[in-house]
Order: sequence, then structure tokens, then C-alpha cells
Amino acid sequence: MKLLLDEMYAGLKEYFETLGYEVITAQEAGLKGEKDKNIVEYARRNSLLLITQDQKPSELAELMGVRYVLISNGLIAKVADERIREKYSKA
Repeated sequence: MKLLLDEMYAGLKEYFETLGYEVITAQEAGLKGEKDKNIVEYARRNSLLLITQDQKPSELAELMGVRYVLISNGLIAKVADERIREKYSKA
């Protein structure tokens, strides 16, 4: 599976590659500072799954039939909460 990492997730490229994904960042694709619609359109044209934390690109991707994963702050907080409870609930 090929991924397009939105600007805020460029630092995760090596992690996803280690997990076996083919990855391009928005910066590498020349999309730094581009409008959300252009980023989603690039993902569509290149059959990429978009990874983003922004609601608008995820909504545009939904409308355009582009595969995406929205990693919201709420999701990050939920994962952190689960880890905290796993590690420290017995303390």
C-alpha cells in the first residue's frame, strides 16, 4: 500500500517504511503549503492513501472517493489514555 503523509506527519515516514509501506510526504510531492483540495487530488491521481490530522482534507477525500485515515487529536488522546491505564492502573 502506498501512503501520502500530510505535512504534519512527514516525520513518521521512516516508521511507516519500516512497517513495509511505500511512503511519500506532501513535502516530497511538492505540496508544501498547498490547498487541501490539491493534496487530496494528488492522492487520488496517484492511488495513495492519505494520512492526515486535519478534518477538511479527510472530508474532501470522503467526497472525492480517496482513501484516507484521519488521526485526530481525540484519537491520539484516546490511545494515550489506554496506554496510561495499561501501564499505571495497578500503581
